[in-house]
Amino acid sequence: MLDIRFIRENPEAVRENIRKKFQDARLPLVDQAIALDEQRRAAIAEADRLRSDRNRLSKQIGMLMGQGKKDPSKLREAEAVKQQVTRQAERLKELEEQERSLDGELHKVLLQIPQIIDPSVPIGPDDSHNVEVERFGEAAVPDFPIPYHTDIMASFDGIDLDAAGRVSGNGFYYLLGDIARLHEAVLACGRDFMIGKGFTFCVPPFLIHGGVVEGVMSQTDMDGMMYKIEGEDLYLIGTSEHSMIGRFIDQILPEEKLPQTLTSYSPCFRKEKGAHGIEERGVYRIHQFEKQEMIVVCRPEESAEWYEKLWRYSVELFRSFGIPVRQLECCSGDLADLKVKSCDIEAWSPRQKKYFEVCSCSNLGDAQARRLRIRYKDGKGRIQLCHTLNNTCVAPPRMLIALLENNLQADGSVIVPEILRPYMGGTEVLLPKA
Repeated sequence: MLDIRFIRENPEAVRENIRKKFQDARLPLVDQAIALDEQRRAAIAEADRLRSDRNRLSKQIGMLMGQGKKDPSKLREAEAVKQQVTRQAERLKELEEQERSLDGELHKVLLQIPQIIDPSVPIGPDDSHNVEVERFGEAAVPDFPIPYHTDIMASFDGIDLDAAGRVSGNGFYYLLGDIARLHEAVLACGRDFMIGKGFTFCVPPFLIHGGVVEGVMSQTDMDGMMYKIEGEDLYLIGTSEHSMIGRFIDQILPEEKLPQTLTSYSPCFRKEKGAHGIEERGVYRIHQFEKQEMIVVCRPEESAEWYEKLWRYSVELFRSFGIPVRQLECCSGDLADLKVKSCDIEAWSPRQKKYFEVCSCSNLGDAQARRLRIRYKDGKGRIQLCHTLNNTCVAPPRMLIALLENNLQADGSVIVPEILRPYMGGTEVLLPKA
């Protein structure tokens, strides 16, 4: 959410940013915000004048009442001034109600105006214009056929989609045996990897209030992702970023406590609206999964540096699993409204002979901090807005697709990456059951 003062002083820059995001239908929001702000400021100014006048008239009434002991005409004059104060009080009440109403309308409009994107973001209308920046590891295709990921899992008696369908419907799964153990090993390894980078491990609440949801994401994303608990002001989180950033709502952090670097585990729940292709069936796009996340709350001047660190952590971790990856810079039209800059880390799929998304790293600037009032006091005692960032550490079971495909052998066995073996009881190779 942008500062209304910035919009008021830089309306064309805000419009140009909307055009860069190919959201021309939102251009009228800029004029709406400016008009509402003018009305709101006019109401505030008139109310302030009335309050000042009320103080002056109150003193005048006291003086006239004192003089009325000797001059009865002063009492009549005092009564007339009292009536004036009463009329002004009624007008002041109207203005205060008007101010509250305009505040609410302005807030709704500001929530719809996208954050100013970083100058380095490539311009394009959708994800087809995202730009590959760098590749890490050799993307190889073996000389034997690679089955679909659920077929690999089934060869280890490691998945039951039919039972999940009967119990919960499409988009759910049972993981079993070695595959379930590998799933947990990946999460534990990701947790310890981030702890080794100096991050504090955290398990957050898995349900959050609507006000926090509004603070961490746009209304469009909220409608397409979040499950609401009927009859309560609670939502199931779509990622632990939601409750982790919410932890700092209405806080003023001492500068010496920044940056806050946290790694959080949670289950995640998503509606995943819309139809998806055959490559996104199985356990690729699902309603429930588990994830290890990275969160940073920092000073504004540090956020660009942290953005680089976070996505490189993902590359380092995935390469330790033997998975080739690439960094893909998200274009302007593919950025969510609150994001200043974002990139995806995509893993190589030797079966599909292409890369697919496994991590998303985002710098949100002060967007979430402004909405949730997350601030810090700098060395000069000034209150400033923090910047927030997040990145996926690991998100199985999707991540398992990349791990299984890239470590599959011709005989159907799967090599367990060395870094995961301590979490698998020393197991080096997974052998199919049949």
